[in-house]
Amino acid sequence: MFKEFKEFAMRGNVVDMAVGIIIGAAFGTIVKSLVDDIIMPPIGLLLGNVDFSNLFLVIKQGAVAGTFATVVEAQKAGAVTINYGMFFNTVISFLIVAFAVFMLIRGLNKLKREEEAPPEEPTTKECPKCFSSISINASRCAFCTSEL
Repeated sequence: MFKEFKEFAMRGNVVDMAVGIIIGAAFGTIVKSLVDDIIMPPIGLLLGNVDFSNLFLVIKQGAVAGTFATVVEAQKAGAVTINYGMFFNTVISFLIVAFAVFMLIRGLNKLKREEEAPPEEPTTKECPKCFSSISINASRCAFCTSEL
């Protein structure tokens, strides 16, 4: 059974899939940082110093009632919140990842189309009488003078 599992795990497709998942997770972390640390702060600044990660709505007060400045404070107090700012950050992260995957697939499809380009049209043909190679536009063979 161990030998079968080893054969399964070392098959090309399984290893390729594992590498893809690992690279995808790392890429997701990079995109999350890009959104949280690079894209959203300037957008928040343009919208009046809004920190999107701290946009939330309290739907039930916790043990300590009151207004909370951050999601962390609300959660420490036991409040139930809808964190729509974090959701907005996640949607932007998804859009960036989806666009990156789209660009990758688009590039791969372009390479595939170039590989599958139809062969060039022939410029010569074979004479049916003497089997010599002649121009495709010829009406008479240059070697045996037979009509084509």
